[in-house]
Amino acid sequence: MSSIVLQLRHVHWIFRIAVCAEFVGHGAFGLITKSAWLPYFGFVGIPDWLAWQLMPVIGAFDVTLGLLTLCRPMPVVLLYMAVWGFWTAVLRPLTGEGWWELLERAGNYGVPLAFLCWSRPGPRLRDWFAVITEPTITPPHPERLAWILRITTAALLIGHGGFGAFMQKTAWIEYFGAAGITPQMVRGASLIAGLGWFEIALGLLVLVWPATGVLIVACVWKVSTELLRPIVGEPFWEFVERGGSYAAPLALLYAQRWVNHAVMRSDQAELPSDGAAEGSL
Repeated sequence: MSSIVLQLRHVHWIFRIAVCAEFVGHGAFGLITKSAWLPYFGFVGIPDWLAWQLMPVIGAFDVTLGLLTLCRPMPVVLLYMAVWGFWTAVLRPLTGEGWWELLERAGNYGVPLAFLCWSRPGPRLRDWFAVITEPTITPPHPERLAWILRITTAALLIGHGGFGAFMQKTAWIEYFGAAGITPQMVRGASLIAGLGWFEIALGLLVLVWPATGVLIVACVWKVSTELLRPIVGEPFWEFVERGGSYAAPLALLYAQRWVNHAVMRSDQAELPSDGAAEGSL
């Protein structure tokens, strides 16, 4: 198997596993019900008593779509996932949680959108219901895929950084505690704000210079920091639900290589041959 085919297989499965994790993790909270969801239902006029009954239904649907994408990915499902992921993310600032929440959850809608772009469905309706198979050639415009992943990765890092730099989320004190840092040390050294600005800077760096080392740091950073959630006692589904946050920089690592390779081939094609160079003298 050639190197490029192996890379394509890796990205294909990164997308499938990440999207599955997002929706299974999100759906799990619907199945077990979550009081934090009540304001989202209330925003569209659904009373609390009905919201409690709808949560397991929505959760089961999310889990089903996640598992379906893992086993049989289809463009129409990815389109729904991207729209639904964006809507559930935008509900947070609409209900008073702050616009950083929308950015931080960019993986929930950006990664399904990237996978949809990757699949390149045809114009016919049945193409949207066809199974997405593992590709054997790089996409004709890898820069489009790279930019979706680039913006997604930058947004989720900047959004999470905004929690610390601007919102000063107190939940972060528990995460520092998991690393043995006391609340007094956190407040005295302004670690929440400092860490927030670090993440914002990392997100901006991804946006302007998505080098291999930068993307590896971004991926490792997201995995390690989100693992703090179950360590401090939050449901493990919190970690699973953020599958797109880990997949975006990892998939971008491959996409950026294809972009660079395409640029190199384009530059080489523009170079005049020896014969053409001599004839122009």
